[in-house]
Amino acid sequence: MTDIKLFDSHCHVNFGHFSKDRDAVFERMAEQGVEGCVAVAVDLDHINELRALAESRDNVWFSVGVHPNHETEVEPAVDRLCELAGHPRCVAIGETGMDFFREHISPDIQEARFRTHIRAAKAVNKPVIVHDREADAASMRILADEGVADCGGIMHCFSSDWDTASRAIDLGMSISFSGNVTFKHNDALRGVAAKVPDDLLVVETDSPYLAPVPNRGKRNEPAYVRHVAACIAEVRGVTLADLARQTTENSRRRFWI
Repeated sequence: MTDIKLFDSHCHVNFGHFSKDRDAVFERMAEQGVEGCVAVAVDLDHINELRALAESRDNVWFSVGVHPNHETEVEPAVDRLCELAGHPRCVAIGETGMDFFREHISPDIQEARFRTHIRAAKAVNKPVIVHDREADAASMRILADEGVADCGGIMHCFSSDWDTASRAIDLGMSISFSGNVTFKHNDALRGVAAKVPDDLLVVETDSPYLAPVPNRGKRNEPAYVRHVAACIAEVRGVTLADLARQTTENSRRRFWI
């Protein structure tokens, strides 16, 4: 057991990657002091199982949304997102955003989808979880256009520069770091993590992806958020316990839990 209290602000523990050992994953999560997590939606096709997972565990919450590169026959509508977000265990809208690294979906459709999610987030007064990959200018433009400050949100798995982080912070966004902040050649990203204001810093795993050092290359899981937090604590010159407490408070405040 541990006296460190952490919160994984973004994971995908409902994915099939965990179907054979999900209970053990949650046991390891508790052993590492991870007291809660948000299981983030990437589509609406599996929202029932995502909701059921959150209903079955008092330390799991969920979001509703469609990933910018998810192919779907019917685009999400504001009313539908708001309806799904009415569940008491739903704490956010997303993940949504812009992805120019893998353009499975055209930028025009991604943008329309992103705007829909922000409008739904504002309508239900829940934060929006933003995926931004090699699309900083477009993401910042849309967040500003749609007045995201009214609901706030999280820049998930942040991987951009300080200028982008600063612009997002000015728009009322928290900045979340995942396992990639621990990678050997990511000194610039660690530099960004050192500068984010205390009250807007959160941590995540994005599991099953992006396992942090020393588990890089393995399946990621919520227990490994401790490695992310330890890395950021080092670059900020604080203890792991203090970093864990601060980021957990920030996550709970952002998600209203």
